[in-house]
Amino acid sequence: MDNERIKDLGEKELIIRLSKYMPKNQTKDDCASLSIAHENLLINTDLMVEDTHFNDKIIHPKDLGWKSVTTNYSDLISSGCVEFIGINIGLIINPETKWYWIKEFYEGACEALKYYGGVILGGDCSKGRKTAISVTAIGLQGELSLRRYSSRPEEIIITTGYHGLSKLGYLLKKSKINEDISKLTRELISQSLNSFQRPKPKRDFLQNIIKSRLSTDHVEIGCTDSSDGLYQAISDLAATSNCKAIIDYRKLPKYKNWPNGNNWDEYYFYGGEDYELIFSLPKDWAKRYLNLDKTSYEIGKFIKGLPSVEIINSPLAIQGNSYSHF
Repeated sequence: MDNERIKDLGEKELIIRLSKYMPKNQTKDDCASLSIAHENLLINTDLMVEDTHFNDKIIHPKDLGWKSVTTNYSDLISSGCVEFIGINIGLIINPETKWYWIKEFYEGACEALKYYGGVILGGDCSKGRKTAISVTAIGLQGELSLRRYSSRPEEIIITTGYHGLSKLGYLLKKSKINEDISKLTRELISQSLNSFQRPKPKRDFLQNIIKSRLSTDHVEIGCTDSSDGLYQAISDLAATSNCKAIIDYRKLPKYKNWPNGNNWDEYYFYGGEDYELIFSLPKDWAKRYLNLDKTSYEIGKFIKGLPSVEIINSPLAIQGNSYSHF
C-alpha cells in the first residue's frame, strides 16, 4: 500500500488520506478556519506550477499575478470572508528568469489587492528548474459561515454566473479550439479570454445573502466555488453534505451566443477556473436573495438520497471528466 503512486490514487483519495492528520472537517473546505484573539480567520493556500497551470505562451506574468491573488480570494469568499487581510507569496524560480517577469507578476498581484483589499505580508524564495508559486491568503470570517458540508435537502441550488468561459479562453490561447472560431462573436471571445486571464470572483454576493436573511434563518450555508468546474463543485457539495443534487439543464445560465453541442456542454460543466459561487438556500430565502441579486440563477435543488448529481431536461448526455491535479 505504501508503494501506491499518487497518480493512481488521485487527488480526492490523497486528500482523504491526508485528512487523518488534521482536525475533523478540515479538508472538506478549501479554507482553514482559525479562531484567535477574538477574531475568526480564514486561511487558504493555492499552488501554481509552470507547465501545469501556466506558461508564458498563454498568460502574461502581470495577469498571472492577478490570478494568483483572485484564485485564493475566491476560496475565502466561498467560506464567508468579509475582509481580506493579505497574502504571503512563496516563489520557486529558475535562476535564468528575468527580473522583468518577477516585477510584472508582483504588479499584477498588487492590482488585484488594490481591487479586493489586503496587502502582501511577506513570503519566501528559492531556486528550481521550473517556476512555482504558492500564495497563502488570510481573511476575516463574517457573521455567516459558508461551508461545503452545510447544504440540506430541499434547498435551492444557485450559481452567481456563467460557466465555460475560462475554458474557452484557455483553448483560444492554446490554439486548441476545435470548433469554427469564425462562428464565435467578438464579445464571446473577448469575455472568455478575460475570464481565463483576469477572473473576478463575486466579492459582493455575500451582502445580498445577508440582506435577504431573516433572523430565523440559519447561519451556516452550503457553498463552494467552481474552480474545478461546475459539475465538480456541485458534486463536492452533495458529497460533503450527504444529499443528492438535481440540476435542471434548462435553467443553466449561458453567456450570450454560447454555442450548443457536446463539446460546449463539456466546457460548461467540466472546464473549471470560472470562480463562480455555487451555494444552496432554503426555498423562501433563495427567493428573497434572487429578487435582490439579478446576476445569480437558480439551477436546481438538493434532495434526500445518496450523494450524487443528476442532470434533468438535457438534450444531450452530459459526460466528461472533472479536473484533477494529478
